Amino acid sequence: MRFEVLVLGNSSATPIYERHPTAQVLNFNEQLFLIDCGEGTQMQMHRYGIKSNKISRIFISHLHGDHYLGLVGLLSSMNLTGRKSELHLHGPAPLLDILHLQFKHSDTTLRYNLVFHATNPDVEEVIMKSQMLTVRSFPLQHRVPTTGFRFDEGARAASLIPEKIGGMNIPTVFFQQLKKGVDCTDLDGTVYRAAELTKPAPASRSYAYCSDTRAFSGYMEAIEGVNLLYHETTFDHSFLERAVETFHSTSLEAAQVAVQAGVKRLLMGHYSARYKDLTPLLEEAKEVFDESVLSFEGNWYKV
Repeated sequence: MRFEVLVLGNSSATPIYERHPTAQVLNFNEQLFLIDCGEGTQMQMHRYGIKSNKISRIFISHLHGDHYLGLVGLLSSMNLTGRKSELHLHGPAPLLDILHLQFKHSDTTLRYNLVFHATNPDVEEVIMKSQMLTVRSFPLQHRVPTTGFRFDEGARAASLIPEKIGGMNIPTVFFQQLKKGVDCTDLDGTVYRAAELTKPAPASRSYAYCSDTRAFSGYMEAIEGVNLLYHETTFDHSFLERAVETFHSTSLEAAQVAVQAGVKRLLMGHYSARYKDLTPLLEEAKEVFDESVLSFEGNWYKV
């Protein structure tokens, strides 16, 4: 089952060095979710083969322009290209006022149903739940109300052992039950035991997204143990004073968060325009947490 993140933009406030403002596409079993939507997001989607009408949900972390100013254009383009399917949008409550104002003065009426869900920047909460995926928002610490997002895969099914079931003539209707760990009995009374015919289910996977934030203890539990943590690394630690002033994190701090939260991999991003060469950020992070990687636009990262 596919669970991957495509980085569309990894710059901080300004696009520079061919880097674009923040946006990501999360592919979960061919369900596409957009996380943040900075300027140029729909152009980046086009560049990397993402069809906007395949996006089913959009998650906006906060209302700084480099995280949402591409949204009105994207929603409008979806309308112009004939989108009919419902679109769910999760974000700060004032975002709905911004959209209403934009659409009012452009005389735009969406031909698809846009369902808005206001996020709560003060508490952790479940904002989407299905059998196979749970999404939570949690508070971050930035200059404006900001939330992170965590995506948790549901329990995965076991897999059948081909060499064991090959000559048994097991009714195919039993396969899904066996994968779920349920023993089955056919009309002749033959019992097929799931524990003997299946391999254990692989562990469920999880992805956490921390956009602009100071590194602080308040979100450690929310991101604990994830397979992949995206965490902003705007500065190297020599700019700690600037990071504190602007409510951002250094690469050293992000790596320390990864260690403390027990995550498996750290994906870095939201790079300051002062860095054309990102090597110092990576080297600093890897001194603390070796499973740190730089995000690059156009790359998919497996959860």
